[in-house]
Amino acid sequence: MATKVLAGVTVEVNEEGFLVNPADWTKEIAAELAKEEGIAELTEAHWKVIDFSRQSAGTTGAAPTLRGITSGSGVSTKELFSLFPKGPAKKVAKIAGLGKPEGCV
Repeated sequence: MATKVLAGVTVEVNEEGFLVNPADWTKEIAAELAKEEGIAELTEAHWKVIDFSRQSAGTTGAAPTLRGITSGSGVSTKELFSLFPKGPAKKVAKIAGLGKPEGCV
């Protein structure tokens, strides 16, 4: 596995840049990962989705799918795509420090 320095912390990442250990995640790391994904600033709406996704993954053991995020967080699909353009479930999972969701290419 490769390592990467995010928010001054060295973390292990896989070949796609997802954190290997979700316990390494911090809000500061999330902000840096978001910038890498083209999201300049994480708003309250972003955090609602990220916090839901982390909570869901803690319960199920896997990053939620697009449908799981929209039905569980109360954020519409349209809003999710505006918050996390071009592959929102994958971007949310990466920023939230989770593995790639099932079914994501």
